Amino acid sequence: MPVANPSAGGLTEEHVAIRESVRDFANAEVVPIASELDNQAAEIPMPIIKKMAELGYFGLIFSEDYGGSGLDTLSMAIATEELSKAWLSVGSVMTRMIITASLVEANGTDEQKKRFLPGLCTGEILPAAAFTEPDAGSDSAGIKCRAVKQGDKYLVTGEKTWCTWANKAHILCTTVVTDPQAARKHDRLSILLVPKTPGDKFHPPQLAGSPIPTIGYKGMNSYSLQFDGYEVPAENLLGGATGKGFYQLMSTYEIARIQTAARAVGVAQAALEAALKYAGERTQFGKTIGEFQVIRHKLAQMATQVEAGRQLTYHACRMKDTGKRCDLEAGMAKAFCAEMVEHVTSEAMQVFGGYGYSREFPAQRYWRDARVFRIFEGTSEIQYEVIAKRLLER
Repeated sequence: MPVANPSAGGLTEEHVAIRESVRDFANAEVVPIASELDNQAAEIPMPIIKKMAELGYFGLIFSEDYGGSGLDTLSMAIATEELSKAWLSVGSVMTRMIITASLVEANGTDEQKKRFLPGLCTGEILPAAAFTEPDAGSDSAGIKCRAVKQGDKYLVTGEKTWCTWANKAHILCTTVVTDPQAARKHDRLSILLVPKTPGDKFHPPQLAGSPIPTIGYKGMNSYSLQFDGYEVPAENLLGGATGKGFYQLMSTYEIARIQTAARAVGVAQAALEAALKYAGERTQFGKTIGEFQVIRHKLAQMATQVEAGRQLTYHACRMKDTGKRCDLEAGMAKAFCAEMVEHVTSEAMQVFGGYGYSREFPAQRYWRDARVFRIFEGTSEIQYEVIAKRLLER
């Protein structure tokens, strides 16, 4: 058992080494291009994705039997934080693999694990999650997209929205209604691993997609999708049994929300560091603005909030690694960090003053990116419902 390093907030030497390694990669490969690509609303360059795959970031927490590294959840959070600190979108690439590979590893048949997990861990298979619909966001059981079995195939018909990275994906991890007559709406759902060819044209007319313009979170386009009798091999039904999709999805939300909290910590840390640097350089009334008490207190509060979010996230990681249910801890981490990052990035802009509103400085990028955290991977309102329910159950 590695010995924790007290000077690193209780992290082991292995965790510290992971942080330093990912930080070196992010500083060398991502930081120099992030602001320019964000200003251009350009996507993450594929060479960056390939390097991340080669460094093993996509398979960090998955079994070595399938090409993963078999590391703990905390290792994943540390890597996520460093990548997101450089550019939220780059830290979010891992989210696709974590959701889909977690679903397959926990629920897939032996054949599905052998077929999909090695490629997901190495980046040879790039996934996207197609769960949300125009009328079904927080209500995961309220989807309408249907999959009708015909022989050895399912024909998928319906709409999905906010499918991030759908254009790059080789497979769309898709929730569908397979048993519309089920007594409980939760039992109507299944998950299909929908194959597609990477590219913006998708597979018209059976599958069409169009990007959704957003104010932030550039680098990864989100898409609206329209399925019209799109054929999916029946062997791609996750777990090989219908009616399990809702329950499979709920168990995966724990790891997804922990990773999202880590992304928020990364963005907040980037904003804090930018504000600290600027406060030490910007002069007004004959001295740096960091010498004024009002700015010093802002920085102190920002730093305290970032560290609180980090430790709440790390606690959720450790709970996840016990193998016990941790939707309470994951929900707390996600809810707190989502609001923390919005506040910290807003305060960072205030420290920058007028320059914070300029695209010449990254403060505005952190602020625009931060606003999405209270919405995606479960809104803050849903997190508080999860937290309250678990507290009352106790």
